[in-house]
Amino acid sequence: MRQSQKTEQADRQRKIGLEDQRQAGARRMASGENTMMSGIQFQDLVLDRNNLNQAFLRVRGNKGAAGLDGMTIEDLRPYLDKHKDEIRASLADGSYKPMPVKRVEIPKPNGGVRKLGIPTVVDRLIQQAVAQVLSPVFEQIFSDNSFGFRPHRSCADAIARTVALYNEGYHYVVDLDLKAYFDTVNHDMLMKFLERQIDDRWTLRLIRRFLTSGTMNGKMFERSEQGTPQGGPISPLLANIYLNELDKELTRRGHQFVRYADDCNIFVKSQRAGERVLASITHFLEKELKLTVNQEKTKVVPAAKMKFLGFTLGVNKYGAYPQVARQSKERVKQALKAMTKRSRGISLENMVNQIERKMRGWLQYYGIAGMKTFITNLDKWLRSRIRQFIWKQWKKTKTRITNLKRLGLSSEVAYAVANTRKGYWRIAHSKTLTYTLTNDRLKGLGLINLSETLREIQYKNA
Repeated sequence: MRQSQKTEQADRQRKIGLEDQRQAGARRMASGENTMMSGIQFQDLVLDRNNLNQAFLRVRGNKGAAGLDGMTIEDLRPYLDKHKDEIRASLADGSYKPMPVKRVEIPKPNGGVRKLGIPTVVDRLIQQAVAQVLSPVFEQIFSDNSFGFRPHRSCADAIARTVALYNEGYHYVVDLDLKAYFDTVNHDMLMKFLERQIDDRWTLRLIRRFLTSGTMNGKMFERSEQGTPQGGPISPLLANIYLNELDKELTRRGHQFVRYADDCNIFVKSQRAGERVLASITHFLEKELKLTVNQEKTKVVPAAKMKFLGFTLGVNKYGAYPQVARQSKERVKQALKAMTKRSRGISLENMVNQIERKMRGWLQYYGIAGMKTFITNLDKWLRSRIRQFIWKQWKKTKTRITNLKRLGLSSEVAYAVANTRKGYWRIAHSKTLTYTLTNDRLKGLGLINLSETLREIQYKNA
């Protein structure tokens, strides 16, 4: 419905006022003052129309699969047009009950599966609205050494911090691995940590309902006795609130550390110091936070040998610098190999589009690392894979002759090459295909030039 200019101006002023009060309340809470945002309760902020609209845009932008009710992101807007007043009323009077999350398992790169809980799109909208209100409050008390799922912080910032710590003389790392962290968060303890900053019963009750909504694993309902399922917009924030207790303890003890979600590295100056820290922090995590430390994966290692967020550290006479971990390189090459498999029933256009989406994101993430040689070699290998795919597409001898002549070969040479008995991979490396299907021609067909893209990304980020 179109609003009048006067109404739009009033909405903007109300949004600014609510945001000012939200930030001011967050500052007071961080300083220990237990006053509820100048009388504005969390419920009012969560159910504010502008906050809900912003939550809708975020959920729609994040896309994602349908939950248990089958409603898709595309279905959400028409559904809200009909039921928004009903949803707001049930939230306001406390009768709103989230649906169970849908259990989905996705394979981990190093084996095993990661369990995700997919809420319905309506529940995701409400979770996002709550998270938007809570985040400014807890951002005031979160550690500067925590980087995961926080505004204006990234993996690149976390890696930069690890480099700085190495260069300050912290050459050993306690590499903590928490066993099934998201599935083992203690609900009562989490609510206690929330209550230290929030005394609004409506908000706390709603969060508790999301935590205990249960899971549908196929046709089997499972109660949620513990954990904050990965997949909901509020889960990363709740996970950070819980592990902020670890951050506070590490800070109290004077340790240097870098944490990204449940991936935490504590930096020390010797192996011996690392063993002492590992023993004491393991006791704290298991006794005080009711979490389980994975003894097989948790270890003290030289910082130059650690693996963190897909990176390792290289060291030269100038100090440490980020490198792409060997496993990350192997995984991306295997992914490209699967995408360029010559037996795939896919057009070349679709293939190069998929490769571009994959590799542009990969290069954006890993672009902070030195990998010029690797990318140069990967470029050559990828172009050979594409040449192999094109040669397979040409199938018949007549088609090959026609296409080779179109690309500049004489009839005699085209005939000889088209009738070759060489295998696909060997012909892909032949002078004939590198002469006809040149790098520029492949680029014209839409194939991303990895080396050029990497230079552009690094130049922008410099």
